[in-house]
Amino acid sequence: MPELTQSAVGYGIDSQSTGRQQRLFIGCFISLVATAFGFMVRALLLDDFGHIFNLSETQKGAINGAGLFPFAISIILFSLFIDRIGYGVTMVFAFLGHVGGTVLMIFAKNYEMLYVGTLILALANGAVEAVINPVTATLFPTKKTHYLNILHAGWPGGLVLAGVISLSMGNVDWHWKVALVLLPTAVYGIMLAGQKFPVQERVAAGVSYADMMREFGAAGCLILTYFLVQAIGTVLGVFSLPAPTQGVSLIIAVVAAAGFFAAYRSIGRPMFVFLLLVMILLATTELGVDSWVTALMTPAFGHYAGWILVYTSAIMFVLRFFAGPIIHRISPLGLLACCAATAAVGLFAISKAGSVVGLVFLAATLYGIGKTFFWPTTLGVVSEQFPRGGALTLNAMGGMGMIAVGVLGGPFLGAVVDKGLDNNLEQKNPALHSIVTKAPESNFGLTYRPLNNNVIAKLPLDQQNVIQTVQAETKQGTLGYVALLPVTMCVCYIGLILFFKAKGGYKALYLTGEQVTGGVEGPVEA
Repeated sequence: MPELTQSAVGYGIDSQSTGRQQRLFIGCFISLVATAFGFMVRALLLDDFGHIFNLSETQKGAINGAGLFPFAISIILFSLFIDRIGYGVTMVFAFLGHVGGTVLMIFAKNYEMLYVGTLILALANGAVEAVINPVTATLFPTKKTHYLNILHAGWPGGLVLAGVISLSMGNVDWHWKVALVLLPTAVYGIMLAGQKFPVQERVAAGVSYADMMREFGAAGCLILTYFLVQAIGTVLGVFSLPAPTQGVSLIIAVVAAAGFFAAYRSIGRPMFVFLLLVMILLATTELGVDSWVTALMTPAFGHYAGWILVYTSAIMFVLRFFAGPIIHRISPLGLLACCAATAAVGLFAISKAGSVVGLVFLAATLYGIGKTFFWPTTLGVVSEQFPRGGALTLNAMGGMGMIAVGVLGGPFLGAVVDKGLDNNLEQKNPALHSIVTKAPESNFGLTYRPLNNNVIAKLPLDQQNVIQTVQAETKQGTLGYVALLPVTMCVCYIGLILFFKAKGGYKALYLTGEQVTGGVEGPVEA
């Protein structure tokens, strides 16, 4: 059986990288840019879609959800058999999905066509990441975290490029803006056409499929199955189809985990399960808060708020290229701990910045810097500590983040905001509160009376302004409580640092054996 070996990881330019290796990596990078194009174009056009297709706020929210849940579904499901069907086949699926989803959105005549087009794009995005994460880890087996950070610079880089182009197009017909997604799609399709992908590190080292599943474990199966069923239920609900309740989802997850344990006799690696749970906090801190930060900037920056998003994305793009030297000094877990602390300070600062343009800008910048390394560095840690898990453990972590923020993190934050609005409006204007609130609701252990937007829309302008002021103050103040999430993350990372220190310090693990290869110079798949 292949052995695990510890190694202190060095960073820098790989002098032995080949032209084919570089082309594969750049092609993977640009495919991630394509996923970012879809996200940015949809974000900038969402209000336009609302007017063009007469969408309700619920339908607009469903469009956003369609760009999130299917990603998680496809990245996890593909990871179960991607080593068998091949990375090339999966990338063909991704390419066809990007083209097909974009074309469907361009020719959309109604909400349903727009939704399905968005859903197909998200499935393609998940297929892309199901390929590029394990491929990058295989191409650079001793520099995984560094190159995964560089790879994931493609996300903010794509946001910047798509944002600049789209915003610069001004009032150009929206169809042309949606078509922007086809540009990076064509580029990565050309770059990866006819290329041979490396055999994944696990497969090349002779680690069996069963061993990969044991690394993932029944506990991982329980957590991911629950969130997957909830995510699928969300999609079913859009089409008025029966969706499983939380209780049914839990039962399905328990049955799946029991079956998994019966087949593989493994609970899973405790540290992997721990990181899965931390990923819920991470994704909520990063993705769940982003929309609030942008909304807070709009009163201060007006129609320039979109450019602020471009600016913060540019910061992330640049910083991710410097992850390697930082990790070399303080380790991946040290970087994650520092980022969590920085993000916490940034969120707390935003909550106290009021509407002062300079303070909001600086606080949001601090938050942006803090979240820069969260996602790719976590993937790097998983790849370095659980190489036997192959594509499954690596991609399950990313999928967990996307599902968690949509199924749990986002709704939880919404409940916290609704609770705050209920309390704050009742304190400031009890009479108005009694008019504009609905019947009490309970979610996540919080009971509150949500606002009735239909009633608010009919109020005199001065009363609407009162409610808008309370909403802005509540959302901004809530970010101070949300800062507890990265604080908790920081404590978790410090705990892991102490755990590794007791074992002699953090060291990356990589597989050794007669079949192990160093990048694409060894076995490849057609």
